[in-house]
Amino acid sequence: MNPLASISGMSIPDFTSKLPSQLKDIAPKTIPLNEAQAAAPALTPHSVPNTQFVGTFKDVLGNFVGEVAQKQAVADDAVNGLLSGKNVSLHQAMISMEEASVSFQMMVEVRNKLLDSYQELMRMQM
Repeated sequence: MNPLASISGMSIPDFTSKLPSQLKDIAPKTIPLNEAQAAAPALTPHSVPNTQFVGTFKDVLGNFVGEVAQKQAVADDAVNGLLSGKNVSLHQAMISMEEASVSFQMMVEVRNKLLDSYQELMRMQM
C-alpha cells in the first residue's frame, strides 16, 4: 500500500496567499501529488527490515518496551549461563549486555523527549 494513497483525495489549502509579499518568494512551493508519489517509494513490511507496522501509538510504545525487556532477559540469561559454567562465551554475554544497555538508554531518551514534548504542549497558550 502506498503511504500517500490515504491523502490523495485531500486538498491542501494555499497558505502562501496570506503571506506578506516579501515572504512569498521564499515560501515553499506545492509539489504535485504524482511527483510526491514518485519521490516516495511504496513502503511495505518486506521493504523495511525489522519494522512492525502497528496501528496505535500505545502499541508502538508497548512493543518498544517489550523489546527492551526481552533484551534485558537475554542478557540476564547469558550472564547466568556464563556464571554457572554453561556453554556461553564471554563475548556473547558481553554483546547481549551491551545490546540491553543501549536499548535501555534509548528507551530512557525517548521517554525524556516525550515528556519534554508533553510539557511544551502544556505550556502553550490556547
